[in-house]
Amino acid sequence: MAVAVTAPTAPARRVSARYFVRLKLRVMGNNFRGQGWRIALFVVGSVVGLWFAATGFFLFAAPGLAGGDRYAMLVAAFGGGLVVLGWLLLPLVFFGVDETLDPARFALLPLPRRTLVTGLFAAALVSVPAVAVLLALAGLVVTAGALGGWSAAVVQAVGVLAGLLLCVAAARAVTSAFATMLRSRRVRDLAGVLLAATAALFGPLQLAAMAALRHAQWDRYASVATVVGWTPFGAPWTAGIDVALGRVWAAPVKLLITALTVVALLAWWSRSLESAMVGAASSGGAAARPGTTGTAVAEFLPRMLRWLPRDRFGALVAREARYWWRDARRRANLITLAVVGLFVPAMVNVGGAGFTVDEQGFTATGESSPVLVSLSMLFVGVLAAVTLANQFGFDGSAYAAHVVAGVPGKVELRARMAAFSLYVLPLVVVVSVVLALILGEPGWVGVTAGSLLATYGAGLAVNTHLSVLGPYALPETSNPFALNSGVGVARSFLTALSMLASAVVAIPMVVAAALLGDVWLWLALPVGAAYGLGAALLGAYLAGDVLDRRQPELLAAVTPRR
Repeated sequence: MAVAVTAPTAPARRVSARYFVRLKLRVMGNNFRGQGWRIALFVVGSVVGLWFAATGFFLFAAPGLAGGDRYAMLVAAFGGGLVVLGWLLLPLVFFGVDETLDPARFALLPLPRRTLVTGLFAAALVSVPAVAVLLALAGLVVTAGALGGWSAAVVQAVGVLAGLLLCVAAARAVTSAFATMLRSRRVRDLAGVLLAATAALFGPLQLAAMAALRHAQWDRYASVATVVGWTPFGAPWTAGIDVALGRVWAAPVKLLITALTVVALLAWWSRSLESAMVGAASSGGAAARPGTTGTAVAEFLPRMLRWLPRDRFGALVAREARYWWRDARRRANLITLAVVGLFVPAMVNVGGAGFTVDEQGFTATGESSPVLVSLSMLFVGVLAAVTLANQFGFDGSAYAAHVVAGVPGKVELRARMAAFSLYVLPLVVVVSVVLALILGEPGWVGVTAGSLLATYGAGLAVNTHLSVLGPYALPETSNPFALNSGVGVARSFLTALSMLASAVVAIPMVVAAALLGDVWLWLALPVGAAYGLGAALLGAYLAGDVLDRRQPELLAAVTPRR
């Protein structure tokens, strides 16, 4: 009787983190292939990152090179804490996170959750910001070595590496958690409250910091730096400094605090990552309601927009208005705009110095003035309009429907401006009135509103051109803060270019506030509204012709590459 003999099967190869790193590098290489502009932006971004890294290195190394042990703890605790805070908040507000390896694409693969989190975490460390932060914080190693010898330098090197892991884990955990929240319409209000509460904390902190800088009594803040050093914000950066100052026992405790925080953040990220993958895998289109086939077009307009004309323009405005409220990625931009727009002007005008114009030129007065108010409104208006710098990227391949339908470029851009302005203009009113009341100058409402309207309109004109000439694809993911590889650098430069150009166009409002004096308090609102409206319409008219010629190229640029 014959017995079948089967060859033993080779054991399955265990997936380790290095495979995720290699996969990210390969995907990045494929994305750069044939894309000269992406390569150029990546190179420029790397050079800028190295410049910031070198600057940070010398700042953190300064106490050691100068022999100032009394300032070493201050620089390590406060400087390192600001770095961690930046990794927490900047992805939410401006830059987003690199999602070259989209977690949703791993949903159907038989990968343990621990393997997936470890691999994605290792891949996240391979980035320009991570390398720049590592090089910058290496200055603390120089400081610790100069003050305490090689032993302190070794401990500080371990602390810097642990701090980098903390920064990346914090950024991933927070953005993933907020992405999960913002996908749910029922909890969007809670997300907005959390973001607003977080931003509200920076008002008192900013005012306190400016007052502290004026008095410059650094000895009073040594105890504060010591407390910060025992929190996750400062623990990894002060471990080597403690060794240099003779507190050797504190170093292992602080490294343990850092390690436990990293583990807790990775566990939090793991839970939110799993829910994001389940939501992405299970999400599908909603079933059509019976009996809606023959419904009039007016029934699809939101109740607040029934006044719109029943034509192509009205349909586009209604569509964009719905998407700005329902799409998590767009809603994240609206929340950011609301928070920054309310708190930044108040902080600048309450905590900053004002300016007046006399025979000797500009003079600092130590209090707010119409010129300073106009400058702060210029920032808010520019920030509001820059949201549209990549407005077609939100649509992605869905923009093909507009190309097939032959939507005129002028109508397309005017409708997108109008829909976005439905959310921005109420914010303009709120910011103008609240800031005037905070400053105790109700008569400045016209200056605040006029400057904001003019800057916003100028920004719309600039950003419509930029969205047509420099669009880029966004990843197909449920994370509203995700960006494709190389896009983070592109977005940073496009944002800076847009804000600079918008500010230049809106500068006449600031010049008028400085030269016309009290007369401008009456003219600012009508002149600013007319200036902004004219700039926006002119921008839509000129950019519309460009859009008509570039529709195929624009569709190819915003379509995600698989």
